[in-house]
Amino acid sequence: MNKLHQIIHKYGLRKTNCRTDVLNLFLENKHALAHAAIEQQLGKQYDRVTLYRTLHSFEEKGLLHSINDGSGAVKYALCKEACNQHQHHDNHIHFSCTSCGQTYCINEVHIPALRMPAGYQVRELHFSAQGICSSCSKAQK
Repeated sequence: MNKLHQIIHKYGLRKTNCRTDVLNLFLENKHALAHAAIEQQLGKQYDRVTLYRTLHSFEEKGLLHSINDGSGAVKYALCKEACNQHQHHDNHIHFSCTSCGQTYCINEVHIPALRMPAGYQVRELHFSAQGICSSCSKAQK
């Protein structure tokens, strides 16, 4: 069984051509992908609804997490191993490059625990930063 099929099986998903193709895109890219980018890279192989359902099932099972990077389009990125269908653990910085427009998950930066006042219950955290990514920074030199 190849890596794609192992991942799909691990997350309890049924193997379909669409799921395999979409997962392959995420494994090949180091940055988050918007639905439109996925649609463009796969051509007209799958209709929009099928792609949305695939992304939703991946997110629901803990394989992907969604990112609102301020661009107006929700982007998706692979979760780390710790995520599952009951809880996402994506408390890391999402870095949006103002030069190339790509969004990256930055897991290397430690996010300190938040201490909320009594009575407040945090359900989700969103950490985002904008600037120039390492690729664009190198290209500017």
